[in-house]
Amino acid sequence: MTAYYLEHQKLYVSVDVIVFGFEENRLKVLIGRRQMDPGRGEWSLYGGFVAADEGIDECAERTLLELTGLKKLFIRQVGAFGAIDRDPGERVVSVAYYALINVKDYNEKLRLKHNVEWVDVNQLPTLYSDHNEMVCQALRRMQLKMRTEPIGFRLLPQLFTLTQLQRLYEAVNGQEIDKRNFRKRIKDMDFIEKTDLIDKDSSKRGAALYRFNKKAYKEDPNFKL
Repeated sequence: MTAYYLEHQKLYVSVDVIVFGFEENRLKVLIGRRQMDPGRGEWSLYGGFVAADEGIDECAERTLLELTGLKKLFIRQVGAFGAIDRDPGERVVSVAYYALINVKDYNEKLRLKHNVEWVDVNQLPTLYSDHNEMVCQALRRMQLKMRTEPIGFRLLPQLFTLTQLQRLYEAVNGQEIDKRNFRKRIKDMDFIEKTDLIDKDSSKRGAALYRFNKKAYKEDPNFKL
């Protein structure tokens, strides 16, 4: 360690992760009861402090892996939160990230181990510190991203119906979408590929199953939904 910057006050840097999932036609967030002071027992996002030997992106990836057991997730930084009084314990600056996962890929044992729950994004309780604001900003960033990139497929199973896809966009944007116009736009997207498989669970007649074709998407840079 050097003797530089001794005249400046030290502070802590942490990350908090907003993990979005899509279940029962609802956009949900993973939250749990805080296991440490200050704020023990309050609803909170999952997070951790940045270690001396890792960058903030590495810390976010490590935190997500610890929480979900999943690798190579879609993850993007939301921003830094550094209000002076945001943490009553110490001076802490937190960098928030959001991630998208398919709920069915999440191991139930891990969820129970970390004592977290999937909660509807529109029914979140009051969270610790500025965590509600983190969720709001993450949702806005995701909404903007989904207009120009098909990141929503990260929230769906590999095979999905067009109804599931429409319900996802409605849940993320908080408004209904005209079915006819939505399906018309989908038909113009070569990277949403119809398969020969049928989902017989969602309706008596059965619904065609689709999948996301990454290769076709890379050849179609003009995506906009």
